[in-house]
Amino acid sequence: MKLARLPEGEPEIFFTVQGEGRNVGLPTVFVRTSLCNLHCRWCDTDYTWNWEGTPFAHDRDSDPDYAKYRREELILDLPVAEVAEKAAAYGCPNFVFTGGEPLLHEDDWIGLMKILRSKLGEKTHFEIETNGTRKPGAEFLELIDQLNISPKLSNSGVAASLRTRESVLQFLAATGKADFKFVVETETDLEEVRELVELSGIPADHVFLMPKGTSTTELDERATWLVEQCQAHGFRFSDRLHVRLFGSRRGV
Repeated sequence: MKLARLPEGEPEIFFTVQGEGRNVGLPTVFVRTSLCNLHCRWCDTDYTWNWEGTPFAHDRDSDPDYAKYRREELILDLPVAEVAEKAAAYGCPNFVFTGGEPLLHEDDWIGLMKILRSKLGEKTHFEIETNGTRKPGAEFLELIDQLNISPKLSNSGVAASLRTRESVLQFLAATGKADFKFVVETETDLEEVRELVELSGIPADHVFLMPKGTSTTELDERATWLVEQCQAHGFRFSDRLHVRLFGSRRGV
């Protein structure tokens, strides 16, 4: 199982609280895999995909301290059983699987959920954070409790042909397990959200608008306007609690 590697060399498995969406504030163990099928220019987990030699642009390219990553230094390949042991050690029954794009590792997650449920019992709760471009299979959907879908908008810098799979979004919405989180900065972004929600048949109360930002200042600048849009359209608002508590850093 290909996990993101923390600077100190450990796999990115950590105990914190869920910072976004429906279960914000819930004590949770996060497991982050590496690799992604998209390349969003504002991505704050670009160490999972922005490898040396790739052509992808990032908002930090003008920063003299920023450089693309060496793939071999940022990935740890571990047996699923070892990942389960590390994740279960916290004694918390709530798990979030994230990335990168975690559904690139669907079979590994199936194995991990089975082991964790056998260790911790039926009280376990599993969420996955995915970009909505991949359709999971029946076994995965039976085991997962919550799908947190984050479809990318044009503000990501990714071509629509890569980032939008209308049939996949429709399928995910129909599972009854999915929430849809959109990173919003401008009115244009909101127009895209409304169009996608209508085309994909997503219930309004399963739509979360989240301000684009990696600092408290950026979040505050957009929060009031976004709350007003949620009130107007029946959507939900999602803050980024982890950014407010810990700043924009890894492993928290």
